[in-house]
Amino acid sequence: MKKSILFVFCVATFFTVKGQSYDAKINKLSAKIESKVIEWRRHFHQNPELSNREFNTAKYIAKHLRKLGLEVQVGVAKTGVVALLKGNKPGKVVALRADIDALPVTERNNLPFKSLVKTTFNGKETGVMHACGHDSHIAILMGVAEVLSKMKNEIRGSVKFIFQPAEEGAPKGEEGGAELMIKEGVLMNPKVDAIFGLHIGAGIDAGTIAYKPGGTMAASQTYEINVKGKQAHGSRPWKGVDPIVTSAQIINGLQTIISRESELTKEGAVITVGIINAGIRSNIIPESAKIVGTIRTLDYGMQAFINKRMKEMVPAIAKAHRAEATIEIRKGYPITYNNLKLTSEMLPTLQRFAKKENVKLVDARTGAEDFSFFQQKIPGFYFFLGGKHKGKEIKGGHHTPDFILDESGFVLGVKTMTALALDYLNK
Repeated sequence: MKKSILFVFCVATFFTVKGQSYDAKINKLSAKIESKVIEWRRHFHQNPELSNREFNTAKYIAKHLRKLGLEVQVGVAKTGVVALLKGNKPGKVVALRADIDALPVTERNNLPFKSLVKTTFNGKETGVMHACGHDSHIAILMGVAEVLSKMKNEIRGSVKFIFQPAEEGAPKGEEGGAELMIKEGVLMNPKVDAIFGLHIGAGIDAGTIAYKPGGTMAASQTYEINVKGKQAHGSRPWKGVDPIVTSAQIINGLQTIISRESELTKEGAVITVGIINAGIRSNIIPESAKIVGTIRTLDYGMQAFINKRMKEMVPAIAKAHRAEATIEIRKGYPITYNNLKLTSEMLPTLQRFAKKENVKLVDARTGAEDFSFFQQKIPGFYFFLGGKHKGKEIKGGHHTPDFILDESGFVLGVKTMTALALDYLNK
């Protein structure tokens, strides 16, 4: 027992003494480039690009990284940028990741750097907007690269900067995102030992950090149900088999898997219906209907159970209504799982720069993140950086036209990501 206490004390002391030896430099260099980070963010906000189409974004990032003297690769997973910074001492390799894509959302804010970009997405005219804060992620990691490039003497090992496209999902028929980057070898040559990432939080006060060990964001899956009935005149439903009524019963049934069959004291879970397509005219009972939705789980055992029950329930309910139904459940993102040992080791780093009272332990979230693919391969730690104006109500949440951020919180992101890399490599 005494040995264990001594070990914990030594680790804590090491991080305090070692960390403080370069903390002042991190603070000074981060403060010096804060205005540049905000300027970069505004540039990306005003010039957003959708998943797998981040061509100009990638060029802008690569130009900056080359100016810093880093080894730069472009075209990784279509539009990704990867850069390597070698320290002046041998050691491990740590990766820092930022996602770079925007969303098909038309901005409603009246910012001087508001996005006016328009495009066609899934056959519909729409605006393009960084409505999830990826513009801030890019700018912060560009800032981290600049700070660390000036601290090579403090780097024991190497830092790999991963600017990842298509976090929001590749266009239909395409591959993209973290999964494709891994397939193309981003975690190799040199082999990465651990990875860190952050996400800006529009509902978290600027100057604060939120984290959770273990499962922090949910696994996501998409499902599609096709119901086949028998077409008939709307005035004579007994002559047909109504796929719309059958679909309604299926939807109600799916909700009972969560409300009556899932052990929700263990972890949360969600089954959502997002699309129902059926019919063409008010007085025609159609022949078919389609239901599309998402499943969110924080436990793989629960995910397997929910998938099994959906596959059992959907055709059974359809049969009870004289219809037929098939269900396909497609793979999505895994659980964003923070390695317990890594999280415990790096927590003091966050507390050093944000102050202990500003680092909050939070509940898991049912949003999904493809950072999880990296965490399946190597230890990873993913946390949330405050981006909300203190004392103000949230104008718009993530993925909404009113999404807005307090830019004063960005510098803390630069400091913490820089320090995480240095502390990990020097521990």
